[in-house]
Amino acid sequence: MLIHGGLWEDMDARRFWTVPGITGALRERGLDVHLPDRLRRPESWPAEVAHVERSLPDGPLTVLAGSNGCSLAVRLALAHPDLVARLILAWPATAGDPRVDEHTRAGLTAQGASPAAIEDLLAGQTLRGVTDADLRRLDLPVAVAPSIPNPFHQRHTADALLALVPGTVELLPATPEPPRPEFPAYLNAFISAVTASC
Repeated sequence: MLIHGGLWEDMDARRFWTVPGITGALRERGLDVHLPDRLRRPESWPAEVAHVERSLPDGPLTVLAGSNGCSLAVRLALAHPDLVARLILAWPATAGDPRVDEHTRAGLTAQGASPAAIEDLLAGQTLRGVTDADLRRLDLPVAVAPSIPNPFHQRHTADALLALVPGTVELLPATPEPPRPEFPAYLNAFISAVTASC
């Protein structure tokens, strides 16, 4: 199951996973791929979980999540340990950076998010929407695929996940996150790393 990134942005599973070639490449490797769309304008992380729960396929699932979708994936794994068998957290979005949070807060405000929704969506420690204690409770294989660093996907976020979650492994090489225009040059390496970890 692929959980796309974005937070109150014009983003969906097709744009995040299919257009950059990830969906097709995974299917060519013989994997069944489920592509739920996240809520466009969630008021909270629990609302995101409830939305995706309505369309969960039968398990056990490997969940590949990107950017802010990593928060939703962790919450799903904690809520459904019998269903989510493995997590791949790709290009995890950085939480708690004042400049990044201020930029995101301004974008959410401009889109019409309420102050309460903004605080809920930005809350968290290493990842938005979850505490570090939540991350330590994960009891399943976890891999982290780091982004080529940028302000929204900083290296220290991947490093913190590697340190916090017991047994976590790093998938290399680091790549830009889709749908950035430079991602296609990294597609084959990313798919090889993901399929080797499944």
